[in-house]
Amino acid sequence: MELRHLRYFVAVAAEGSLTNAAERRLHTAQPSLGRQIRDLEVGVPLLERGARGVALTAAGRTFLDHARLALLQVDAVAKPHAARHSRRSAPSRSAFLPARN
Repeated sequence: MELRHLRYFVAVAAEGSLTNAAERRLHTAQPSLGRQIRDLEVGVPLLERGARGVALTAAGRTFLDHARLALLQVDAVAKPHAARHSRRSAPSRSAFLPARN
């Protein structure tokens, strides 16, 4: 499982539709997104698929809570690191002009 799988699942849960999540949030093809979601469903269905979209199963609701928490934790670790990295890559420069008498 990769972080993108978690992001995909959270997007599908928020949209209630594989098609809408693929088009509006993820900018990817729906069949590809469907495969990614099926990869998460190892022995336990997370979504109930219907003509009008998807609904979370009980396992899907539990997984959604854990996926959101995991993504928040990753973001919490990544943001300070990214801020430190960006400061190093763009050093500030100062110049002093001689005073006029």
